[in-house]
Amino acid sequence: MLWVKLPVHYPHPQFGACNTVTLLRAGLGASLLTPLLTGDTATAPIGDWAVVVISACALSLDGVDGWLARRSGLASAYGARFDMEVDAALALILALHAFADGMVGPIVLVLGLMRYAFVASSYSFSWLSAPLPDRFGRKLVCVVQIAALIALQLPLLHEALAQWIAFGAALALIWSFGRDTIWLWRHRP
Repeated sequence: MLWVKLPVHYPHPQFGACNTVTLLRAGLGASLLTPLLTGDTATAPIGDWAVVVISACALSLDGVDGWLARRSGLASAYGARFDMEVDAALALILALHAFADGMVGPIVLVLGLMRYAFVASSYSFSWLSAPLPDRFGRKLVCVVQIAALIALQLPLLHEALAQWIAFGAALALIWSFGRDTIWLWRHRP
């Protein structure tokens, strides 16, 4: 799908290092699917630490792709959307890992499914698909969301702390999506 949409929506003649980093992040996230698909999520603590390291690498590269895009003059709405969808997929995969672990329960699925619920809602309420103003708070909540999901993979994490981390991150995410939904509602055509 990426290569099909690229010539139509990407305004630059080259893919660039920025999108290559985002593609690398997508690959790191996709590598975390293997234990979920094979049902081998109970290989703790080595498997949990591998998930932590791989997902931490993906998160640490999150700011690199945007910086490279701006530095090389390749910033675009396509690249921003590509980055956002990779973040959403990583969050979903990590939420599924945390849910499979069973320590925090279904609240953790909010952290992985919120973006997809928002997109699904936009099919019924087209005003939800309007562009949003750039907000630092939205980016911060995304980092908090993924960092919390990474923390939930830690094998040494106490169950009570895991519950607080999941609940706090879910509240921040609900606040962020709620704020954007209210803004879109107020500015609908």
